[in-house]
Amino acid sequence: MKQDQAENATGQKVLGGSGLVAFLVLLSAFVPLSTDLYLPALPTMTEYFNVPKVLTSLTIILFFLFYSIASLVWGPLSDKHGRRPILLIGLCIYTVASLLCAVSPTVYMLIACRVLQALGAGAASATASAIAKDVYDGKNLERKIAAIQTISVICPVAAPMLGALLLTLTNWRGVFFAQVLVGMLVVVMTLLFTESIREKSSGGVLKTMGRLFVVLRNKRFTTLLMIFSISGITFMAFISASSYIYENFFNLTKQNYSYMFSFNALMMFVGPLVYIKLSEKFSRFWLINWAFIITIIAGILICTIGQLSPWAFALTVLPTTIMGSFIAPPSRYLMLSQQSGDSGSASALMMAVGSIAGSIGMTLASLPLGNGIIVIGVLNILVSLLCGGAWVFFTGRPFLKDVRG
Repeated sequence: MKQDQAENATGQKVLGGSGLVAFLVLLSAFVPLSTDLYLPALPTMTEYFNVPKVLTSLTIILFFLFYSIASLVWGPLSDKHGRRPILLIGLCIYTVASLLCAVSPTVYMLIACRVLQALGAGAASATASAIAKDVYDGKNLERKIAAIQTISVICPVAAPMLGALLLTLTNWRGVFFAQVLVGMLVVVMTLLFTESIREKSSGGVLKTMGRLFVVLRNKRFTTLLMIFSISGITFMAFISASSYIYENFFNLTKQNYSYMFSFNALMMFVGPLVYIKLSEKFSRFWLINWAFIITIIAGILICTIGQLSPWAFALTVLPTTIMGSFIAPPSRYLMLSQQSGDSGSASALMMAVGSIAGSIGMTLASLPLGNGIIVIGVLNILVSLLCGGAWVFFTGRPFLKDVRG
């Protein structure tokens, strides 16, 4: 009886309510699965191809850049043609590209195939939030986003450990073969997915793509988009630099690095749960304020004591990770709530701008700026000061004052 009610509420004849949540978790976790799975192999790949660190880092940086561009295309197209066909096309591209990554003979071909992989992955992330907006609304939407965010933590936690385990059984190519299997699994789930969009947009391709600019002209949406996207710079910088910090600075093995990274990623599980609990007693405005304040304090601790040991670094980075996941539910809810339609375009812009900001963070972390730990700490301080200040300032303006609730 309960299963029937879940199916009726979500419109999913095969997946049902629980299956839809699992599907959205996988779509939301596509980027972590495409990056975190092979993070332990980055130093090895640098040695294998005998190239500078910046070239292997490009396999991550360019992934996020082109994933961002692809999201901007797939999102509006999903408003016009539906979520399901766009997902099928994108996921098939991703699966084929993963296979090509696995057999790449040079780092340059690997970079090119990662770009192709990113173009396909963009469809998954661009439609995930749009599907959630199609199916859920109001406070239920915020809670579902929090639930999906919480469950999605399993992927970035398990991916580095699985990647390190795969490296004991095979070489770095095996990691990309694993991504082929992930792509195939999500293709099957997409075939079982019942289309969720209620009303498709009309017009030609140019008009469809033009909906991005319609959404961007909504200054409420765009202001929130910039604040919360820029705040993601710090976490992506940490992801890009983490293997080099743990393996080269602290001389940990790849397996031990995966444990340290997974410990940190596991704490992302805490953020959404704490937010939902505290949001029953405190306003969204003050909770987000405190998230930025705690991140600034953590940045100072990273700079001062983060170099003492691997555990000192992990524990000082921990609050930044928790606060990053803490503000994910309210930030995504607030952005999606500013649009009554064009959910695919809004979702695409959220993914794209967030990924571009993340690419900036990863680029900064890969540059020869000196001690990587200090770079991570300073970024946390500066970015949180900027975004926290912008949050307080703009939500004090009449056009955004109501989001303080």
